[in-house]
Amino acid sequence: MPDVAIAAPNEAAADAGEAVAGLGGNAVDAAVAAVLVTMVNEVGIVSLSSGGFVTVQPPDGSAPVTVDGWMDMPGRAVTTPRSGPPSTWDVVTDYGGGVRVTIGPGSVAAHGAVAGLEEAHRRWGSVPWSELVAPAIGVARGGFALGSASRYYLRYVHEDIFGWDPASSAAVHDPRPGHESVVTSGVVVVPDLAASLERIAAEGASALHTGDLARLIADDVTGRGGLLGLDDLAAYRPVVRPALQARVGPWTLGTNPPPAVGGVCVAAMLRLLDGHPRSVVDGRWSDDDVEHLVQVQRAVLGHRLDVLDHSDDLEADAAALLRLVSDRPGALLGHSSGSTAHVSTTDSDGAACAVTVSSGYGSGMIAAGTGIWLNNCLGEQELNPAGLHGLPPGTRLLSNMAPTVGHHEDGAALAIGSPGADRISTAVAQVLAGFAAGGLGLQEAVDHPRVHVHRAGRTDEVVKREEEPSMYFGGVGATLLRRGPDGFDVEAAADPRRDGAVRVVRAS
Repeated sequence: MPDVAIAAPNEAAADAGEAVAGLGGNAVDAAVAAVLVTMVNEVGIVSLSSGGFVTVQPPDGSAPVTVDGWMDMPGRAVTTPRSGPPSTWDVVTDYGGGVRVTIGPGSVAAHGAVAGLEEAHRRWGSVPWSELVAPAIGVARGGFALGSASRYYLRYVHEDIFGWDPASSAAVHDPRPGHESVVTSGVVVVPDLAASLERIAAEGASALHTGDLARLIADDVTGRGGLLGLDDLAAYRPVVRPALQARVGPWTLGTNPPPAVGGVCVAAMLRLLDGHPRSVVDGRWSDDDVEHLVQVQRAVLGHRLDVLDHSDDLEADAAALLRLVSDRPGALLGHSSGSTAHVSTTDSDGAACAVTVSSGYGSGMIAAGTGIWLNNCLGEQELNPAGLHGLPPGTRLLSNMAPTVGHHEDGAALAIGSPGADRISTAVAQVLAGFAAGGLGLQEAVDHPRVHVHRAGRTDEVVKREEEPSMYFGGVGATLLRRGPDGFDVEAAADPRRDGAVRVVRAS
C-alpha cells in the first residue's frame, strides 16, 4: 500500500480518494474515485456526460501517457435534415466576463470521460472498479451541498441554462413557496442518479455506451431533436497517446497532446519562458519576469487563435509551433495577433495522475430516467471554430485541458492541472514555472498571483492581472512526491481561489 497525496475540487471528492487509498489503492485509483464524485456534486461544472483526459506518469519512470476520453462529434445516424422546433438556441450570460453559449439537445456531444477513467484504471489501477464508484454512489444517494464553483456559476445561469428542462429546474431550484431561487444551501438529491452509478459500478463504462443508460440518453436527445444517437455512443473509444513532453530544469513534464490544444500551449509557454522567473523576492516574481510572462502568453495565445484553432492538421501545426519556439523563439515573441474540474494524485511508488474533465457549460437537460445532466460541448463556441455541427461524426473536438505530470531526475513525481477554460494553460504554465524554475514551494507557486492575456480576436486583447484571489484565474490542484533528507514524501496543494481540498494518506 503506497502513501498517496490527493488534490481535489471539494471535500467529498478528496474523501473518496482517501477512502480508496485506504483500501490499498494507488494514485490512479484515488484519482478515479475522486473524479467520479465530482461528476455527482460539481453541478453545472461536470457530470457523467463529460469528456476528459487522464495523464499518467507510470511509477517505473517510463514515458508519460495520456488517455483521451474527450468528446466526439455525433450524428452517425442522421441522414436527413431534422424538422420541428429548434434543438439548439444561444444564451448570453455575464458569467466569466460575458460569454455566448449554445445549449439544448443539439448541443450534446458524445461523452467519453468515464470510458477514459476506466481505461486508465485497466492499465494502472489496483482496486476493483466497483470500489472506485462506491463513494460516488454514496454521495448521490445521500445528497450533497453545492460547492462554491457550482453556486457561483448557477447564480448566472440557473434559469437560462438549467431552468428550461423540468427535471433540471427541479434539481437546482428550491421548491418551497417563496424560495424559487437556485439552491444555495441544504442538500441536493437528483432522482435516478444513484441508480445510474450502480449500473456503472456493475457494468463499467459500457453502461454509458451500449447499455441501458446509453439507450435512455440517446432516445431522449434524438427525441428532442438532437444528434447524439446510440450509434455514436457505441462507436466511442478512448485513445491512448504518448504525452507531449517538455523540459523545465531537472523536470521532464508530460501534458495533453493534440488534438487538444491546451497541452500544446503549456509546452510552448514553458519553452518560451526559458528559465523565468529568474528573480523571486519574498515569494513574488519580479516585474521583469511578469512582463516576460505577458509577452509569452500574448505570443502563444495569439498563435493559437490565428493557426491552431483553424488547423486542418493540428498535430503537424502543433509540432511546427514547438519547433519554432525551440529554434527561433524571437520569431514568435515578435508576433502579435466552460467549466472544468481537475484532480491530481501522486503516490510513494512514483506514480502521478492528473485528470481534467468537463461537460462544457451544460446543455440544460437531464436525460430522462438517468439523473445525468448532459453536456453542451458542441455549443462551446470558442472550441468549435468549424461551427455547431460542422465536423464529421466521430471527430474529436478541441479542448483547452492540460492535465500534466512530471518526473524529476532524482525520482520525484508531480501531477498538476486546473479548470478555467482558456485560463487553464496560463495557470498551469505559471505554477510550473514558479515551482520548477523559480524555486517556490508547491503551495507557494499555486498561491502566487497570476496574469492572463485574454484574446477574443486579432486586435481584441486584455491583460488581466490578479489583485485579489479570483476563481477566474483557475483552480490549480497539484501533488508531489519529493525527495527530502529522510527519503521520499508526498504532499498536496489546493488553490485558495476555489474550494479545493487535499489529503495525504500514509501507508503506516
